Order: sequence, then structure tokens, then C-alpha cells
Amino acid sequence: AGLISIDLARDLLQVHPNSNAVVVSTEIITPNYYQGKERAMLLPNCLFRMGGAAILLSNRRSERRRAKYRLVHVVRTHKGADDKAYRCVFEEEDKEGNVGISLSKDLMAIAGEALKSNITTIGPLVLPASEQLLFLLTLIGRKIFNPKWKPYIPDFKQAFEHFCIHAGGRAVIDELQKNLQLSAEHVEASRMTLHRFGNTSSSSLWYEMSYIEAKGRMKKGDRVWQIAFGSGFKCNSAVWKCNRTIKTPKDGPWADCIHRYPVHIPEVVKL
Repeated sequence: AGLISIDLARDLLQVHPNSNAVVVSTEIITPNYYQGKERAMLLPNCLFRMGGAAILLSNRRSERRRAKYRLVHVVRTHKGADDKAYRCVFEEEDKEGNVGISLSKDLMAIAGEALKSNITTIGPLVLPASEQLLFLLTLIGRKIFNPKWKPYIPDFKQAFEHFCIHAGGRAVIDELQKNLQLSAEHVEASRMTLHRFGNTSSSSLWYEMSYIEAKGRMKKGDRVWQIAFGSGFKCNSAVWKCNRTIKTPKDGPWADCIHRYPVHIPEVVKL
């Protein structure tokens, strides 16, 4: 819901000149803690953690020099019309009456479909003409000559310097890294956020952006792609452009530990 709130704040600022808007993204796990025995409903207890972030947006000209980023695009995709997508992340009661969040086995497939729809919309807005042409030629070739041709995956690394992928779990990050052909450094902020803070839902994107800043990697003109997932099922994207080179902050969520990151995360952990 974080990027949905950003989109709403942007709409409000478009009709209220000379104004500020504050967006607060939080994850509070205590009310949703599951006390039952269903395995599919126990997983959120392990993944989710408490966290929060606040973002200040402004349309005041006097704030232009102080602003770190400029919001370029927000693209929202919702698959709620599909019953499987609607129920793949669903709060319900188990057989014993315990309320919890159930995660469907179809979650990754549904997330992939939502991402595909979102990319189809955001691609023409951000990709260079060369990438759009290659995608179009491949699409025409599949339609006319051979439908078995492998679809062309646009190189989004030509459109963005930084990627903030929703830290919903290791499988989510792995799948997006594979499908978008990203390097280990591109997904480093997402992996380290998941390692350090767990799944903090909508606020995880801001922990990731803060990680990139803490590493001193955010330069003037850099473009950032935030990709978020949520129940519904929804996939949302936000594109930001950095207004100025950002110095390593002296405070923030990473201030006391950034020197230890990145850390090695093994494929398998012995118990």
C-alpha cells in the first residue's frame, strides 16, 4: 500500500498548490499473529517483522533544492478480478477458528503475472527506443513466423541504475533477479533489507533506498525503480530520479551496521 499512498499523495498535490504531504508506511505484526497449526498460515509469522518509514513530498518551488528525489512515474496493477489472485494472500479463519493470513501455493505464479502486466505498462514510459524496438520485433516475429520464439525480455538496466524490490521473501527476490537479468549488486539492497529487518511490507522499499544511500551509491541523475507486491493481488511500480548526489547519512536505520554489509547469505542453513 506504500506506493498506492505515494500515488494518492501525488494526486492531492496536483490539486493543492504550495503544499506538503506526508506518507507513512508501516508493518505491525502483533494484531495478525497466528496462533494455530496450519502450515500455510504459520509462514507469515516467520517472515513478517515490524517496521516503518515516513516520506515527505512537496510541490513547493522553494523545496526544489532540498528535495533528494523527483517522482517521475507511478504504475499500479491490480488482479482482484481473478479469484485465485484475490485469495492467494488472504486473511481467514482456520478449522479451529484461529485468524491468520494464508499464503497460496500459486502465489509466485500470480505475482509473475501481475509483474508482467505492470512491466507492459511501465516499459514504454522508461525504456530507450532501441529496447522497445527489439521487443516489438520479437512480438511481431512470434505472431507471424514462429509462436515458439522465446519472448524478448527488455534490458531494464538501461533505464535504471538502482532497483528496490519488495523484500517479501528470498524466492521473490530470486525470481525477479532471474527474470529481469539483474546482477547481485542490483538486488543487494533488497537481500540485505530482508536479512536485517525481515519483511516489513510496504516500508521495506524505503529501507532499501536508505541502504543505497548509506553505501554512498546514489548519484545525481540516477534513476530508481521501486517494485512492490501486495494482497489483492497487486503489483505497483514507482520511478524516482535523484536530484543531487547524496552523501552517506550519519543517522538512519543502517547507520550502526552498514559497515558490516553486504553479508554472505548461504543457500542452505544447517539446523
